[in-house]
Amino acid sequence: MTVSQTVELEGHIIDSGSMGHCFGAVMEMGGEFEVEEFEVGRHKHDETYCRMEVTAESHADLRAILHELNQQGATVADPRDATIEPAPGDQVVPVDFYSTTNHPTYVRVDGDWVAVEDIEMDCALIVERDGDSVADANDANEGDQNEPRVTTKVLNAVEEGDLVVTGETGIRVEPPERPRNGGGSFGFMQGGVSSERPSESLIEEIADEMRDVRENDGTVLAVCGPAIVHSGGRDALAELVREGYVDAISAGNGFAVHDLERDLYGTSLGVDTESLEHPRKGHKHHIYTISEIVRHGSIPEAVDAGAVDEGVMYECVSNDVPYVLAGSIRDDGPLPDTITDSIDAQNAIREQAQDADIVLMLATLLHSVAVGNCLPSTTKTVCVDINPATVTQLLDRGSAQAIGMVTDIGAFIPMLADELCESSRQHSA
Repeated sequence: MTVSQTVELEGHIIDSGSMGHCFGAVMEMGGEFEVEEFEVGRHKHDETYCRMEVTAESHADLRAILHELNQQGATVADPRDATIEPAPGDQVVPVDFYSTTNHPTYVRVDGDWVAVEDIEMDCALIVERDGDSVADANDANEGDQNEPRVTTKVLNAVEEGDLVVTGETGIRVEPPERPRNGGGSFGFMQGGVSSERPSESLIEEIADEMRDVRENDGTVLAVCGPAIVHSGGRDALAELVREGYVDAISAGNGFAVHDLERDLYGTSLGVDTESLEHPRKGHKHHIYTISEIVRHGSIPEAVDAGAVDEGVMYECVSNDVPYVLAGSIRDDGPLPDTITDSIDAQNAIREQAQDADIVLMLATLLHSVAVGNCLPSTTKTVCVDINPATVTQLLDRGSAQAIGMVTDIGAFIPMLADELCESSRQHSA
């Protein structure tokens, strides 16, 4: 005996490839499909509609197929409200819980589609409604309860009794769609990795987006690796912070230490960044740097005391630009400002990521992946690294909105600063 379910796809499903992905997923997972209705959009802005019946050998197989289709934006025809079950314990979710993508998601509660707040991949969906019991959550009549909210929670934040969405029913996912003309806002961001893209034209488009974000009081988040300092991009990044083009910094202990070391000793990892020579006892400079900041109490206190008077961290403190320094097992010191509790660091990164309108991931694989995991798929993301594996890792994790620019970070950041800050330099001159 076989089981079946009718699903619907709507939007630019041909251009984006989602229809082909859905057909392929059904066949690869051992199911069959029959297209019942197919209406192709005949003009540039028209949407395409597809209705198909999906058949599988068992309910378990069908659920697995429907989950895969859901990730591509397919929804069950004539949907019911989402199924909700209480979390059986702290940091424990029901067996059939719905695991989120990073795409805009809606959950059907009391007959209405409710947008999920702060969407993030690999989370549980939690329905919040004052005064609800579990029975009320599944059986409430429309209008009898307070307006529901649906939020995401990572596993360590789930509490016993939280109302967790389970199964695939009553969930709608909307993956970003590729425009037909390949243009539009940030039109070059069609995914993939390339070292052959014209750097100047790409930088112009990135700069235009950053200007637009600034004019609309948005947030540009820069995710920074130590290579920025090693390769000579530090001063240009500091200028971008000073001129208001970077609104937040996410980095590790290492980036901040090398930036501060450059100010205090003129070196990065003990190497003179101008002459590339190794000063005598230069290998101790990063430890000396941490010691000096600890002696003052923190980076802001070192700036206030005049011990630190230039660089990225100096500009962050001087211009009230928030930063998150997330620690790791490899850190020396660490600096007093570094968050050493990994859960606290995750939460701080998550808050930054959700507020960002555009993210620049600059020469750091681990922090790029960490921040990318927290980003909605609608957030514009640029990943710049000399190693294509950095953006490939992001794509593998699901950050399909990321574009990889394979180039020397020490060349990219100064070029971006030239594009954005030239007018202010001329004015000051």
